[in-house]
Amino acid sequence: MSQNTANDRVAQIAAHLAAVGPSLKDKVCIVTGAGSIFGIGRATVYALAQRGPKVIYATDLGLDGLEDLTKDVQAKYPGVQVIPRAVNAAKTSDITGIIDDAVSKFGRLDVFFANAGIATGNSLQAEDEESFMTMMRINALSLTYLYIICIHSAFLACRYAGPAMQITGKGGKDRSGGSIICTASVAGIRSGAGSPEYSASKAAVINLCQTSSFQYAGTDVRVNAMCPGLIETGMTKSTFDYARQKGSAHKIGQLNPTRRYGVAAEIANVVAFLASDEASYVNGQAIAVDGGLSASHPVVPGRFH
Repeated sequence: MSQNTANDRVAQIAAHLAAVGPSLKDKVCIVTGAGSIFGIGRATVYALAQRGPKVIYATDLGLDGLEDLTKDVQAKYPGVQVIPRAVNAAKTSDITGIIDDAVSKFGRLDVFFANAGIATGNSLQAEDEESFMTMMRINALSLTYLYIICIHSAFLACRYAGPAMQITGKGGKDRSGGSIICTASVAGIRSGAGSPEYSASKAAVINLCQTSSFQYAGTDVRVNAMCPGLIETGMTKSTFDYARQKGSAHKIGQLNPTRRYGVAAEIANVVAFLASDEASYVNGQAIAVDGGLSASHPVVPGRFH
């Protein structure tokens, strides 16, 4: 790209941002893993809706929780259409089906949040080949599909959402672009925050986002990994409930400098930022939202202050 062309592109982006600000106006969004009442996916549907997109596809393996979510979001944000769908985020035909539906009905796809995933608390010795590969398939396939559900579901999102985001001339979309966000984890950045197979699958998601960002170079399709720390979600609720039962809930999250655990809305707001044009220069990154946990090697409490 020549210097003048690069300058022209920067000027175009600056003018575009000045016009649209943080809005998701007219955008078409897909969120996987939105069914859990305590989940990041569900909180993200609300965070996106606040920013006024045209439509949000709220998906999960089943419709449990999605119909109530749809009614509540549309009551709070009447201009936003929410479409609940049962989607297996690690199944190619389901992902291509939901993407094709969005493009067919609305002419465009702008945001894909590949959030579906699973976790275990198993030690390395408690794992076997089948359980390890199951974790990798679920947590990665969504990203290769955005990239393999953590790797599978992420793979599928990256693989199929990216081309759809380059479609123009329909739905009021006049230029290529979009935002793919995959849920990874602080456990994928360094050890100590998850079981071995979970951490490995999330590290794969991060790398998939980074490599995918270069696969879509020049298209304005951005790919980033969201890396939550300790968040109370449907996946972690049993841990939180156990701590409360034992009277040790006050200790949850004390290893990070914020000295607390997080809530799903704190992740959702960062996802919504990455989805918007405000984050137009954020690409190929692993964004840690963990209260500062990943900022340091382990330290003795009270030392090095």
